[in-house]
Amino acid sequence: MDGIFIISELTGTAREIVRAAQEKIDRRLASTSVPHITITGSSGVGPIPLNVPLEALKTALGPIAETTAPITARLGAPMRFMQTDIIVLPLDPHGPLRALHDRIATSGLPFQPARFPFTPHATLSFYVTLDAAQRRELLSVRVEGSVIIDRLQCYRTVDPLPARKVLELDLTGRAGNEERAG
Repeated sequence: MDGIFIISELTGTAREIVRAAQEKIDRRLASTSVPHITITGSSGVGPIPLNVPLEALKTALGPIAETTAPITARLGAPMRFMQTDIIVLPLDPHGPLRALHDRIATSGLPFQPARFPFTPHATLSFYVTLDAAQRRELLSVRVEGSVIIDRLQCYRTVDPLPARKVLELDLTGRAGNEERAG
């Protein structure tokens, strides 16, 4: 679906592991996006319409980023998403990540409809039809340790073109500020 997605780019070892899996199995995904955690756009709320001005994104998301502390999370074991060949590394949809998503969802920005409940994740495969060996290989991927969600990036996505970053905001709040109105 075309629109503006809000993500948090992966860094460090997690980025390397996700990128390696994408490049081996789903080269199209690897060539059109960066390894990331999807916060809005594919679940919970759909993408932001492409006609929303950059200034509106900054106005809505700026206060949220300023009052949200970086979030430490773990990528879970891979799973098939809704009986498709989409393989994702899920994150716990509760706690600070859910609070961040909900603040964005109620920020006043328009969102297209979402087909799925909030399911934060890093995508390993999206465009390919997997054979049994590829499916097993992706389902064996593991990311040890935590990931830090410390930035929000807004990417303009118009398939089949590569996604283009249009905004990046650091999460600069202190722990305990996540519930403030934004």
